Amino acid sequence: MKTFRDLLIWQKAMTLDTNCYAISADFPKEEQFGLTSQIRRCSISIPSNISEGFGRGTNKDYYRFLTISLGSLFEFQTQVEIAYNLNYITLENFNTLYEDSRELERMLTSFMNKIKQTL
Repeated sequence: MKTFRDLLIWQKAMTLDTNCYAISADFPKEEQFGLTSQIRRCSISIPSNISEGFGRGTNKDYYRFLTISLGSLFEFQTQVEIAYNLNYITLENFNTLYEDSRELERMLTSFMNKIKQTL
């Protein structure tokens, strides 16, 4: 692989982030500086840390950035559920975001386990 763009986990994370932005655009205006901002920040953090870690040059650093990405993914899952509980998103949108995030979680965890074996 030549760049982080070749990583399937980065591609999936970018799709999840893009979908998050589209869905959160319909959140109430009073949530602009609350849940809307928070869910967008953590969704951006997922692919950002995957790409930043890729550029660090060592597997130890890469693994550290992947753990940050995984933490942001868990934060995202929590915030999606909060948005659903507050009726800001439909059940269909919740299921899509949550299932996509769970797939990314499994992929990211597997990738992290492979990197960890080289440490």
